[in-house]
Amino acid sequence: MTTIYDVARRAGVSPATVSRVLNGRDSVDPELAARVRQAAQDLDYRPNAVARSLRRSRTSLWAVIISDIGNPFFTSMVRGVEDVAQEAGFSVVLCNGDEDPDKEARYVAAALAERMAGVIISSSGRPALISRLVQAGIPVVAIDRQPRGVDVDTVLVDNIHGAEQATTHLVGSGYRRIACITGPRRISTAMQRLRGYQKALKASGRSTNEDLIRYADFREDGGYRAMASLLETGEPPDAVFAANNLMTVGAVECLVDNGIDVPDRFGIVGFDDIPWAHLVRPSLSTVAQPTYDLGRTAASLLVERIADPAKAPSTVVLRTELRVRESSAPGQPNRPDDSPRRRGTTGP
Repeated sequence: MTTIYDVARRAGVSPATVSRVLNGRDSVDPELAARVRQAAQDLDYRPNAVARSLRRSRTSLWAVIISDIGNPFFTSMVRGVEDVAQEAGFSVVLCNGDEDPDKEARYVAAALAERMAGVIISSSGRPALISRLVQAGIPVVAIDRQPRGVDVDTVLVDNIHGAEQATTHLVGSGYRRIACITGPRRISTAMQRLRGYQKALKASGRSTNEDLIRYADFREDGGYRAMASLLETGEPPDAVFAANNLMTVGAVECLVDNGIDVPDRFGIVGFDDIPWAHLVRPSLSTVAQPTYDLGRTAASLLVERIADPAKAPSTVVLRTELRVRESSAPGQPNRPDDSPRRRGTTGP
């Protein structure tokens, strides 16, 4: 069956443009409108009457576009969004952008075509996608990541402060060569957490050593490869700050595979708490984010934006909390446990 996306490809326009033409809106250039109608005729496109009637006005659906559905950080965050949405009479459609700008663009196109009541998005770093939603009049809230060049409601955490706390703690624990594994340069959280790491080193009288910085992909495999690369340097580090939870897991796995004892030989602090961080031995030190509150705050801003589209955009920044555990405390005995599997390792 021919879809609106087939017509869009045939006409060389966006699905949103096709939707506007077929719904009789006059905001489309006449030449483009003619191309769309011709493409629809050529493909024998027949819009579903029920779906078409729904598109004439906003739906009661929100699209929540997250960057990685496999990251437990988003589980609690989306729950916070959903709780507020249900209270306000909306339902949530979860979309996994998968850190892929092209996949994210397809979800944005779908949100436009379906005339979603609102969108909450953790962007992969392409601000033009958010601009498309804003220009179409769809209420948008950016969450977790700061969009560049787009003025929309935004909910963040204080990434710089959290990373600074983590690195300062490693300095105070006596580690001398502290590395940083951060995310892609195009993503605001990665660069902010790197700045916090650098700020802490400077405050302690140390200079930033570029040989001790790795840019990974916010994934477990990326953290493993980055840690392996650091261990292969001529003078490897004795501690690392990892800028998200999955990369922390990968870095720990690499240390275990190389027989490096944590924390006496190597210290580690990760950003984002992990549900089982306190259960492994040694337990993992982490910078915890208020994930549920992030979701609730973003959803509350979206409700306000829907009610008052003309109000000035606002940015809310929530605090993080450093949770010090055994992985960054050299010389501290682990909790009693005689099993060799759990002594001196960080694996579950």
